[in-house]
Amino acid sequence: MLSQKTIEIIKSTVPVLEVKGTEITTVFYKNLFTNHPELLNIFNHANQQKGRQQTALANTVLAAATYIDKLETIIPVVKQIAQKHRSLLVKPEHYPIVGEHLLGAIKEVLGEAATEEIICAWADAYGVIADVFINIEKEMYDNAATQKGGWAEFKEFKVIEKVKESDVITSFYLVPNDNSVVPTFKAGQYITVRSKVPGENFF
Repeated sequence: MLSQKTIEIIKSTVPVLEVKGTEITTVFYKNLFTNHPELLNIFNHANQQKGRQQTALANTVLAAATYIDKLETIIPVVKQIAQKHRSLLVKPEHYPIVGEHLLGAIKEVLGEAATEEIICAWADAYGVIADVFINIEKEMYDNAATQKGGWAEFKEFKVIEKVKESDVITSFYLVPNDNSVVPTFKAGQYITVRSKVPGENFF
């Protein structure tokens, strides 16, 4: 639970985040990937290059600051982001790394304006926000692992048929390598596909 003083400090940073948010998140991603290149695979490279991911994170941080005293307001958005995190195997151990570099980016961009009081308040706030994500994502991982035919992380499949439906659509038919049962799906759901690229050392 955040103190009232911490909440007030976080809310006081909203005007700055509105102006500097994307600059902060751009520095954040640059420093994160420099220090942790192993995390590159859990981020969309195309969105990075076009700046969409930086803007999306800036908007998320701004929303968290705006509603820091009413985080339940942004739970639907958190659940949507958590679905993507779940599909990319974001784990609890990633959050301290993100927090360290997010605070570092705030310091780097704001300079002397990022007082110790502001950084400490954001450290506390980030801890609370991270816990919200971690708990929601844990529930998703648990549900995936316990449903009939489900699995928590990646599962190996093989393509048994490829059908060209049109000039722009091709259907791929897959079955698990272990021939196990797969769970039923709901219309509109998506999956994350990880493929080994010949000549590359990552998926």
